[in-house]
Amino acid sequence: MIPLDQAVVARLESYGERFEVLVDPDQAMRIRQGEDVELEEAVAADYVFSNAAHAERASDEALLKVFKTTEFEPVALRIIQKGEIHLTSEQRRHLIAEKRNRVVTFISRNAVNPQTGFPHPPQRIELAMEEARVNIDPFKSVEEQVKEVVKALRPLLPIRFEEVRIAVKIPADYAAKAYGELQTAVTLEQNEWQKDGSWIAVVRIPAGIQEEFYDLINKISKGNAETRIVERKS
Repeated sequence: MIPLDQAVVARLESYGERFEVLVDPDQAMRIRQGEDVELEEAVAADYVFSNAAHAERASDEALLKVFKTTEFEPVALRIIQKGEIHLTSEQRRHLIAEKRNRVVTFISRNAVNPQTGFPHPPQRIELAMEEARVNIDPFKSVEEQVKEVVKALRPLLPIRFEEVRIAVKIPADYAAKAYGELQTAVTLEQNEWQKDGSWIAVVRIPAGIQEEFYDLINKISKGNAETRIVERKS
């Protein structure tokens, strides 16, 4: 459990009753986004309160009326998932900044400027978000907010989400290492070992990370790999 002085209140009001649990804001956000988090890591006390500030516990009658159970875990999870989480100004600023960075990174890695075929630099995306007065919700997932952000950016930036399929051939001396690293770095659509020990594959990557991908291939093969774009797909 987390220390009480680091906790904030998660509150749910239903059927005229109020229920509160004390939570870590970061862990509570992860739970709201569907991540697998141990509840014990997210709460400061295993009690459900009607008023946490006065240490007043919710009655069994109220819990049964709203949640059909008095067990702490299912009740606390529902409060965290469906209720309001009350953050300090500093906590909210921190979470918003962190989520904004994740949204910018996602767009930069997965989208391109259709006029050039290259990704927009993160700084350009951030400036466009400021100009478009984009608001970031610290509790919405990155995927949810990317759609809203891109819609707001399109009048300011030409932007398109695109994937690229690339054929790769790695010489025998570097093939085993390439196979091991690319399995976790990209989506392997096809791959085959050749009689001479070399390895060929067709990989699929977000268009925004092409330069990063080529850097990885050149590093693994010491510049001896062959690559060819097979298809661009929006």
